[in-house]
Amino acid sequence: MNEQIRIDTAEPIAGRLAAFVDGLDGASIPAAARERACHLILDAVGIALASTQYDFSHRTLAALREFGSGDGDVIGHPSARLPLRDAVMMNGVLIHGLDYDDTHTAGVIHATASCFPTALGIAAEVGASGADLLTAYIAGMEVATRLGAVAKGGFHQVGFHPTGLIGAFGCTLVAGKLRGLTEKQLAHAQGIVLSMASGSLEFLQDGAWTKRMHPGWAGVAGITAAALARSGFIGPKAVYEGRFGLFPSHLGSYFDPAGLSLAVDGLDTVWEVEKVAVKPLPACHFTHACADAAMALRAAHDIRPEQIAHVRALIPAEVVKTVCEPVNHKQKPQNSYDAQFSIPFAVASSLVHGRFGLAELEPEALNDPATLAVAHKVDYEPDPDSAFPKYYSGEVIVTLTDGRELRHREHMNRGASDRPLSSADITAKFEENAGMALAAAHVERIRQAVLGLDGGISARELSRLLAGRA
Repeated sequence: MNEQIRIDTAEPIAGRLAAFVDGLDGASIPAAARERACHLILDAVGIALASTQYDFSHRTLAALREFGSGDGDVIGHPSARLPLRDAVMMNGVLIHGLDYDDTHTAGVIHATASCFPTALGIAAEVGASGADLLTAYIAGMEVATRLGAVAKGGFHQVGFHPTGLIGAFGCTLVAGKLRGLTEKQLAHAQGIVLSMASGSLEFLQDGAWTKRMHPGWAGVAGITAAALARSGFIGPKAVYEGRFGLFPSHLGSYFDPAGLSLAVDGLDTVWEVEKVAVKPLPACHFTHACADAAMALRAAHDIRPEQIAHVRALIPAEVVKTVCEPVNHKQKPQNSYDAQFSIPFAVASSLVHGRFGLAELEPEALNDPATLAVAHKVDYEPDPDSAFPKYYSGEVIVTLTDGRELRHREHMNRGASDRPLSSADITAKFEENAGMALAAAHVERIRQAVLGLDGGISARELSRLLAGRA
């Protein structure tokens, strides 16, 4: 208790984060971190363009158009001009909507999906350079990932989605940085957004679409909080550690005051943006290791569906609520979103088809009798050797009808910080996704522009290019 009082009264975390963001200069960020940040943005843009081909994006845009038009660009939609906050909301939905976007493993957060739309929208509006957009994006990523890490996976245990909840604080500082807020105003803005940040995991019960809106709503909240602070609105000081601050109020018994230091550890010296994992599969990152393990078993042993008697998936205990329960929905997903958060379906698809990509999330694949039959044979157990949250480990054990037992373990999930996808891998993923919506020449122009953010392009030019208006 005395330690907690000392942290609360001596130097609130919000003040330390405000000082970091206020003083952050692009030149002080290592070239490797800025280059990786460009590739994370490239990945996000490709996913957003692929999302334009799906029904959820069309329905979201139709709803947001009811609020009128504006100057905000929407990725992949040249005729859609929305008010700033609605454009940020829409771009967040596009980036996060396929659940193919990056994840900071320790923070268990998809931070790019909120930080980049916010940085793009505000930077284009204020006439900032691409380099300034990139700096603000990195500032938000450094904050959001660290704040997420404080919870040590606890938010998922109590039903909050950190991408929306924590993303709001990162977006607040992105917006504040680009709007030129003072250090004091940046601190107040974090206190203000504490009353706006949200994100429920109830979608896990039935595959509802609500998770898709969390990053964009984080951007809306962050932009609003920064504007209020800029105009003199007062927010509480002990935003994160106070009696009713973020972590005590939202984590309950999962709150560990000793973890608060993770919110500020390594600022200016350790760049978390370099540790962000890019997804090789379009599904919740918690499913990846088991999906890859199942694919490896199929490839090594030429397993046929009719040979499978039983399957056990070993996964981190902390992710059971997310990707294994409720069991009846996970074994027979109601829609593609349900399937993206299902260990039984991911493992079954990987065993039956040897892959788990966007094609395996189409309606005909979701109703494939062979896949569903195997999914009903998949049980789960907590992994006693899990490395969560550093890695999202997974192991698959297949018992065949002849009694043989085959097993494969992926202790370090593909794409993790210590097993990252290369820049070439990310570029190839971008080209595949963007190619679903655009001609090759336009895809190449976007690639050059995003990877050249430090090279003189303005945020407005980039925004128009991504929208298809340039």
